[in-house]
Amino acid sequence: MTDTRPRMKGRRRVAVTPFQQRVYAIVERIPRGEVRSYQWVARQLGNPNLARAVGQALHRNPWPIRVPCHRVVRADGSLGGYAWGPAKKRRLLAQERLIKPRAHQV
Repeated sequence: MTDTRPRMKGRRRVAVTPFQQRVYAIVERIPRGEVRSYQWVARQLGNPNLARAVGQALHRNPWPIRVPCHRVVRADGSLGGYAWGPAKKRRLLAQERLIKPRAHQV
C-alpha cells in the first residue's frame, strides 16, 4: 500500500508507504555513534519477524542523511546490506568511530 501523501526529496516528490514512514521514524532516532540491528527495528515496530522488510525499507530510503540507515546492522553485528555498498557503509560507521576501518580501506 503506497502512501498518497507526497514527500519531498530535494525538489522531487517521493512516495513512501506507511510502513516505510514508521521504519524511518525509528531509525532517525538512532544516535550518532550507535548501531541497532534490523531485528531491533522490527521489534520497535511490534513484530520481530519484520527484520527483512525493515532491510527492504531501508534499501529504498530516499533521505540517507536524515534517516541514517547505515547505523542498522545484522543481529550478529556484521554490516548487512547497504544501497551504496558495504565499503561505503563501513566508511560511514568508521567516521562515526563505530568500527575500525580495514587496513586496505583508509
